[in-house]
Amino acid sequence: MNKLKVVIAGGGTAGWMTAAALGKLLGKNLDITLIESDLIGTVGVGEATIPTLHLYHRLLGLQETDVMAATNATFKLGIMFENWRDVGKDYLHSFGFLGKDCWACGFQHFWLKGMQQGLASDIGDYCPEHLAARAGRFAVLPNQDQNHAYHLDATLYAKFLRSFAEQHGVKRLEGMITQVQQWDEQAGDKAGYIKALQLDNGMLLEGDLFIDCTGFKALLIEQTLLTGFDDWTHYLPCDSAIAVQTTQTQALVPYTRSIAHGAGWQWRIPLQTRVGNGLVFSSKFLSDADAIELLKANISGELINEPRVIKFRTGTRRKHWNKNCVAIGLSSGFLEPLESTSIHLIQRSIIRLLQLMPSGPDLVNADIDEFNHQTMIEMHNIRDFIILHYKVTERRDTPFWRHCAAMEVPESLSHRIEMFGESGKVYKFAQELFGESSWIQVMLGQGITPKRYHPIVDQMSPDELASFLQNIRQGVLRHVQNWPAHTDFLRHYAATKVDKEPPSAVSGSDVLKAMPMIKSSMSAG
Repeated sequence: MNKLKVVIAGGGTAGWMTAAALGKLLGKNLDITLIESDLIGTVGVGEATIPTLHLYHRLLGLQETDVMAATNATFKLGIMFENWRDVGKDYLHSFGFLGKDCWACGFQHFWLKGMQQGLASDIGDYCPEHLAARAGRFAVLPNQDQNHAYHLDATLYAKFLRSFAEQHGVKRLEGMITQVQQWDEQAGDKAGYIKALQLDNGMLLEGDLFIDCTGFKALLIEQTLLTGFDDWTHYLPCDSAIAVQTTQTQALVPYTRSIAHGAGWQWRIPLQTRVGNGLVFSSKFLSDADAIELLKANISGELINEPRVIKFRTGTRRKHWNKNCVAIGLSSGFLEPLESTSIHLIQRSIIRLLQLMPSGPDLVNADIDEFNHQTMIEMHNIRDFIILHYKVTERRDTPFWRHCAAMEVPESLSHRIEMFGESGKVYKFAQELFGESSWIQVMLGQGITPKRYHPIVDQMSPDELASFLQNIRQGVLRHVQNWPAHTDFLRHYAATKVDKEPPSAVSGSDVLKAMPMIKSSMSAG
């Protein structure tokens, strides 16, 4: 039986993540070719990830230490949102789970009554990842839940995966795509399908299934197939970004910083030897020139490269799989990087494609429809979570924030906001990315305090509630106290292959005190 010919148009993170997975997991049944040109740059700023990336790495059999050392990576336990609720009011959205739930309600209901009676502290004190992020501590232990992610160099990550993919039979062609050929009406059911890609060197590459990883250009899915695009700018008004890299001058915190400004927000992502910086903003409220000056005034360290402007439009393709073309990455749509979901969406599309991969050149329409249905549900859910940060705010200090507070939002989000505000209830549905703990942390952090808690909490006496909350908090504290400083664990675990060491948050003697406890925990596990 002839192998299914898969052609991946474009490299970068999306292209090489796709190639690596297809080559490793289905390579015996596929003929895979990736086309990219060294003359075409990539966006290359998707440097913060979320814990779901562990699934992708496990599928490929990649070792965490190898990936981190190769990509200049640090650990990430969440995102610090500064000035989002209001100027001077910050909160942390961490990974992991809050406290302990019961069959009838979530932990937030016990915490709410505890706060009312003076028995509880900050809700983050009941989550190990939240406390560890604030304390600058981290460790990887046997049998530990993988509730951590990474800050990594996206360009190095693509390079790492390219080597892996080529080891698993993926062929790379250097060249520019100059023409996309389609089947004509005489091809019957295949009429309009993509037939081949013409390269600038004269080569014609035919295929059965084409993967569009051409970024915002969307050469196959949009320019050729005219798939259509749903614009979400009315919900997410930012349409521009400035990106720049600087030298590392500060201690490596295990979280991303998201700092709200007058017309958008700034990211600060610490890698082992440098920092990724950027400003996401609305061009209706801030010019490119002013945005560059604003970003320069709010970064530390020396510039490694010149700031560059990236223009985007938030939204989604109306189909992510159209005919024999699957869009993965920026070609499929864009949701701004506020919650670090870009690489996750690439990964989910890859896994979804693997699950629905055709067994031959004859595609199954029901499979294509299911791919599109699942992808669209996920896009809408992530969209709503990001909109939440803008809509629920006490800021009224600039026209941008007044616009965000007054804008209409999807009914699906309005329902969640109202339900949590009235009764403290949050529910996660099967295909959603963000769990109840995430929604709770952001809604509380943005200023929503539920009016009431679940009545089952009143079954506890005040002493029982106090003991319940205290035991959880002390358990979290004991757990995190056994972890060394993030920077020192990183050096011990997966230091990048460079000479310069990152700044340390604590002294070496403090780490030595913590290391015996780490070893004890590892042997006990």
